[in-house]
Amino acid sequence: MTRLSVEVLAADAVAPITSAGHARLGVAVLLGIAVIVLLITQFKVHAFLALTIGSLALGAFAGAPLDKVITSFTTGLGATVAGVGVLIALGAILGRLLADSGGADQIVDTILAKAGGRAMPWVMVLIASVIGLPLFFEVGIVLLIPVVLMVAKRGHYSLMRIGIPALAGLSVMHGLVPPHPGPLVAIDAVHANLGLTLALGVLVAIPTVIIAGPLFSKVAARWVDVQAPDRMLPQRPSEELENRPGFGATLGTILLPVVLMLAKALVDIVVDDPAHTVQRVFDVIGSPLVALLAAVLVGMFTLGRPAGFSRERIAETVDKGLVPIAGILLIVGAGGGFKQTLIDCGVGRMILEISKDWSIPALLLAWLIAVAIRLATGSATVATVSAAGLVAPLAADMSSAHTALLVLAIGAGSLFFSHVNDAGFWLVKEYFGLSVGQTLKTWSVMETIISVVGGGLVLLLSLVI
Repeated sequence: MTRLSVEVLAADAVAPITSAGHARLGVAVLLGIAVIVLLITQFKVHAFLALTIGSLALGAFAGAPLDKVITSFTTGLGATVAGVGVLIALGAILGRLLADSGGADQIVDTILAKAGGRAMPWVMVLIASVIGLPLFFEVGIVLLIPVVLMVAKRGHYSLMRIGIPALAGLSVMHGLVPPHPGPLVAIDAVHANLGLTLALGVLVAIPTVIIAGPLFSKVAARWVDVQAPDRMLPQRPSEELENRPGFGATLGTILLPVVLMLAKALVDIVVDDPAHTVQRVFDVIGSPLVALLAAVLVGMFTLGRPAGFSRERIAETVDKGLVPIAGILLIVGAGGGFKQTLIDCGVGRMILEISKDWSIPALLLAWLIAVAIRLATGSATVATVSAAGLVAPLAADMSSAHTALLVLAIGAGSLFFSHVNDAGFWLVKEYFGLSVGQTLKTWSVMETIISVVGGGLVLLLSLVI
C-alpha cells in the first residue's frame, strides 16, 4: 500500500507518525467507534453491518482512499474467518450434539443427585463451567435455565443463590477460555499460543468464578431476594428421549479438546524441539482444529448413538448446530475487518509510539480499551476483536506467557458491566423475571466482578511469570 500524506494505510511504513498525524488518526478512531456505537445502540443496526460501516467511516475520517479501506476490511474479514470460522463451527456442532442427545442433562442430573444444601451454589458453578466449555453463552443459558428454576423452586432457594453461580460459570468460560469465539479471535490477532492461553485462562478462571459465583451470590440474594418465577418451566431436550449418553462418556467428550490442547502445550514446554517426533505429533493432534474435530467425531458415537440417533438424525443435528452461528461468524469476521482497517491506518503503531511515554502497563491498557468498547457497544465479542486489533502491536516484544495474558486481559475487559445495550442483559432479565434495577444489581454487578477480578489476576500473574 502507498503512504498517504496523513500516513494512513501504511502498515509497511517505519517512520513515526507525526503529532498532527496522531491527532487526526486519534479523532478518526473515536469517530469510527462512535459510528459503530450509534448504529448498534440508537439505530439497532446488526453488529455486522455496524462494524462494516464503521470501518469505512474510520478510513474516510482518516483521509484514506476508500478502495484501500475496502481492501483492508475484506482482507481482515477473510483472514479472521479463515482463522477461527471453522473452530466456531465445530464448537457449535459439538454443543448441539451435547444438547440434543441429552448429554448436558445427564451431567446436570448426575451432579445434582449427589449434592444438596449449602453445596448447591458450588455445584451449579461446577455444572455451568463444565457445560460452558463447548457452548456459546446464549446456548448455555437456554440449557441451564430449566435446571436453575427447578433447583431453586424444589429446594426453596433464593433464585439468585442458584442463578448467579450458573451465570458466572458460563460467562467466565465465554470470556476467558478458548475455544470460545472471543478468546480465539484475540489469540489470532496477537499471535498468542493457544495451549498456553488455555492453561493460563483456566488458572485465572477458577478463582474468578468462585468469587463472582458462589461468594457473590450470597450478597446478590440479599440485594434481590426473589424466588423462581411461577411459570411453566421450559422443556428439557432429554424429555423427548428414551435413552441418553452416560455421564462418563459425555464428560470425556466435552473435555477431549481441552485435554488435547493442554497436552500440546505441555509437550511444547517439556520437549521444546520442533523437529522432535513427539512434539510434531502433538502439534497436530493438539491444534484447535484437530482437537475440536476429534471431539465432534467422537461425540457422534458417544453422544448421538446412545441417544438412539440414526445417521440421518446426527446429520440433522449437525445442520441445526450450524444454522445459528451465521450471525456470530459475520460479526467476528467484520470485527476482524475493522481490526485490519485499524492496523493498516497505523492506529496500532500510533498506540505503540504513544504508550512508550506512558507509565500504564500494556495489559492494563488492553483491559481499559476492552472495557470502554464493551460499555459503548454492549457486545463482548465486538469489544474483544476491536481491542485486540488496537493493542496487537504491543505483543510484538512480549514473551509467549505475556502475550497469552494480553488475550486474557482483553477477555476480562470485554465482560465489564453488562447493561441495557447488551442482549445478554435482557436474556437474563426475562428468564429470571427481574426488573431492570434488579438485573443491574445482580447480573451487571456479577459481570463487573468477573472483569475486575479476572483483570487483576492477569496483572498479578504478569509479575511472576
